[in-house]
Amino acid sequence: MKYEVLVQLKGEVLDPEGRAIQETLKSQGFHGVASVQVAKRYVLDIPGDADQSEKIATEISQKYLANPVAQTFSVKRLPS
Repeated sequence: MKYEVLVQLKGEVLDPEGRAIQETLKSQGFHGVASVQVAKRYVLDIPGDADQSEKIATEISQKYLANPVAQTFSVKRLPS
């Protein structure tokens, strides 16, 4: 099973990279962009039962991919 894990900063945490991209877009004439959030995308390929592999993907995300103080994550199963 393949899973997509998206990790991004919590809403209350300053995203300087997103802000810099937003300012660059504005300077290039894209004034309608209200905000930009930067996220990291991981694809995990975990063999086995769907329920068990999703549990493993979530555990990996909690322990190693996301910092629970400043980031959130989501796990989504990808089509085979």
